[in-house]
Amino acid sequence: MKLTHATARSLLAGLLALSVASPALAVDGDYYEEDFHNPDPWEPVNRVVFRFNDTLDTYALRPVARGYDRIMPQPLNDGISNVFNNLGEPKNLVNNVLQGKLHDAGIDLSRFMLNTTLGVVGIFDVATRMGLQRNDEDFGQTLGAWGMPSGPYVMLPFLGPSTVRDTGGFAAESLAELSYRPHMDHVPSRNTAIGVDVVDTRAGLLPQERLIRGDKYRFIRNAWLQNREFKVRDGQVEDEF
Repeated sequence: MKLTHATARSLLAGLLALSVASPALAVDGDYYEEDFHNPDPWEPVNRVVFRFNDTLDTYALRPVARGYDRIMPQPLNDGISNVFNNLGEPKNLVNNVLQGKLHDAGIDLSRFMLNTTLGVVGIFDVATRMGLQRNDEDFGQTLGAWGMPSGPYVMLPFLGPSTVRDTGGFAAESLAELSYRPHMDHVPSRNTAIGVDVVDTRAGLLPQERLIRGDKYRFIRNAWLQNREFKVRDGQVEDEF
């Protein structure tokens, strides 16, 4: 089975929200519908796309991830995750600069240099041990920090949960080639790296599945939207949350 990174992102995005959403947010709450304009005006179509993505995850990616999780020794698993986190540091750096968060940008640069050298191309996360915590930034968050509203919620085929703003941010990042993928000229190596990245990330989310309750579509939508708002605000949650 061959999976593109776009497919992976699609299948992982919803579950990823569950693993990083702030405990301060009630992920099964109804505040979006009650306190704001409806963020999901295209819900009927979004649900159809969600079922398509969920079917792909159920019958393709999740079984592979479970097998990977069973056979992969934890130290090796951690090392692989660290490598891909390290490859994401340039994206964090660029977006922190664009948001004017120069201190965080300095941390991103320091993390990349330390983990690439002392951490042996990122296998060991020495920067975190030195007190430099990893940031997680993307251009969708940058647009939000600049004041752009999120727009309606969108469930994209193969690309999963998003909003109009975040879809534009993802497209801009792809055009800017901020990830490692466009810079790997050897196609088999690039495809192998993407495949390992996808499966490793999905395997790390397996424990989070037990958090889902009630309407799966609604739960993932609310968790994802709240998590995105939390990230855009850098954790500065206002009273309505």
